[in-house]
Amino acid sequence: MTKQEAARNMDDVAGELGSHVRERRRKLGIRQEELADLAGVSPRFVHSLEHGKPTMRLDKVLAVLDVLGLELEVGVRQ
Repeated sequence: MTKQEAARNMDDVAGELGSHVRERRRKLGIRQEELADLAGVSPRFVHSLEHGKPTMRLDKVLAVLDVLGLELEVGVRQ
């Protein structure tokens, strides 16, 4: 895999993660600001996460996922 392919793949993963976060937050009926407060992160962080920013601090991502009742799962590529 080339560096360009890896970067594109990371963008895809970040976008998919952001979509799941946004969908779950909306389903729970909470605003970005409320989620940020509950997770101990900034509203800007939540916004960036939901919009697929590929470089995010893992500890903060996990805090947001925890509040939403989501988990991050890793698997072997096919």
